[in-house]
Amino acid sequence: MDMYQNPYMGLPGITPEELGFLQQATAELSENQQKYFYMSYTTKRKDPQDVLIFCIIGVFLVPGLQRFILGQVGMGVLYLFTVGLCFVGSIVDLVNHRSLAMEFNRKMAYESFQLAKMGN
Repeated sequence: MDMYQNPYMGLPGITPEELGFLQQATAELSENQQKYFYMSYTTKRKDPQDVLIFCIIGVFLVPGLQRFILGQVGMGVLYLFTVGLCFVGSIVDLVNHRSLAMEFNRKMAYESFQLAKMGN
């Protein structure tokens, strides 16, 4: 698949699972709506490698930083006050950083889809 035919291929750290999900989600949108979706989604999306970096920082410096970045403020505060749930939660997040990023990106795709449908 050519990057010029599919703009999602240029997103950093995109997985085949995420690519398939995005293609399926935008299939019913018009061309203008797809452009709006793409612009909205790319500004909100988190790269799994960035989430990994935030998890590493969360283990060693600021417990729960990854949760704050992913919009999970309650969990971030819990991690902060319990030192990453005694480091166990922070280490689990470190191992599962890809699934954390994918879950966040799915929410942002849904939000972007709703905006694109309403906007045009």
